Amino acid sequence: MSTAHISAEKGDFAKTVLMPGDPLRAKFIAETFLENAVLVNNVRGVQGYTGTYKGVPVSVMASGMGMPSIGIYSYELYNFYDVDNIIRIGSAGAIHPDLKLRDIVAGIGANTNSNFANQYRLPGTLSCTADFTLLSTAVEAAKECGIDLKVGNILSSDTFYDDDEEALHRWAAMGTYAVEMEAAGLYMNAIKAGKRALAMVTISDMPFTGEGTTAEERQNTFTQMMEIALETAVKMAQK
Repeated sequence: MSTAHISAEKGDFAKTVLMPGDPLRAKFIAETFLENAVLVNNVRGVQGYTGTYKGVPVSVMASGMGMPSIGIYSYELYNFYDVDNIIRIGSAGAIHPDLKLRDIVAGIGANTNSNFANQYRLPGTLSCTADFTLLSTAVEAAKECGIDLKVGNILSSDTFYDDDEEALHRWAAMGTYAVEMEAAGLYMNAIKAGKRALAMVTISDMPFTGEGTTAEERQNTFTQMMEIALETAVKMAQK
């Protein structure tokens, strides 16, 4: 079988999929961490691989940028390829004063300025939250790896260049840790499908100070976050 955006056959994806935004980061993870990795999708250059990590089948596939993009790929993985767990491993901008470059944050919830949830015609506001089992497993894995994993709310924004220059300050005042562009859409698709999702992000830039990392660094050096996600996939296979 194939979908409109994925050329893989059913069974080509593992139960847990790691999902960076960048296709080159997916390639890096597959080549660096997975054994016997096989390219199972390359439609539009959105590379997806399946291999094993510590003997456990794991897949990694890019999501592209923004909720419309991750919304398509996560929907198809959950609903057509029997994927149970998607762990977003992305980058984000820190808006919490205690965060610094390369800190890792797990999004317990995802605030958003998006209209993605309007499709559900709910008589109120949907809380976009991570799956507790995935989140608690990732916290456990990080602790065992000796990696500091911070947990808090993040913001999934539809706008990278926002005309409202004070918007991030208002989100920060409400305790938001970091801003990215995908987690809320992923969480909503998981909730609707009855599946599991978690977004972990490494701080790649500091919007309030101008500090940042390069594209190459984002692609190749966020390995601690990748390690947490891979160890989480192993632990999920044992549950």
